[in-house]
Amino acid sequence: MGKELYYLLALAAGMAVAVQAGINSELRLAVGNPILTALFSFCVGTFCLLILSFVFFRQEFPSLDQVQQISGWKWLGGLLGVFYVTAVILAAPRIGAANSLGIIVAGQLLMAIVLDHYGWLGFPVKPISWTKILGVVFLLAGVLLLRKQ
Repeated sequence: MGKELYYLLALAAGMAVAVQAGINSELRLAVGNPILTALFSFCVGTFCLLILSFVFFRQEFPSLDQVQQISGWKWLGGLLGVFYVTAVILAAPRIGAANSLGIIVAGQLLMAIVLDHYGWLGFPVKPISWTKILGVVFLLAGVLLLRKQ
């Protein structure tokens, strides 16, 4: 896959997040509880991943020994996923899709710049530059403009 396709994949994922926020907000109205809404959302996702893993891609489960060798902190991705989905379920209906996702993207970029700068979590080291900082400033300015009614 060429590099351009990865950019398109990332763009599609961002678009899917906006749609997911709306779908989960509607599901919350039907369910009446944000935590149960997140649980239902994750159950559907887990079911789809099981089908993809074992039916389409025929993935083998790692051995129990392999799983036990994994550092405990590496399991936190799922916990962060729960936090993210639940936060969107709570925020999006109150402040809107554009506001909540704009602020989320700003937070993602701020953390991504730090992760890249230090090379944490396996990312290649890419030092902070004035252009990156300016990009985040422009994004934050865009979020402020989105908040204006």
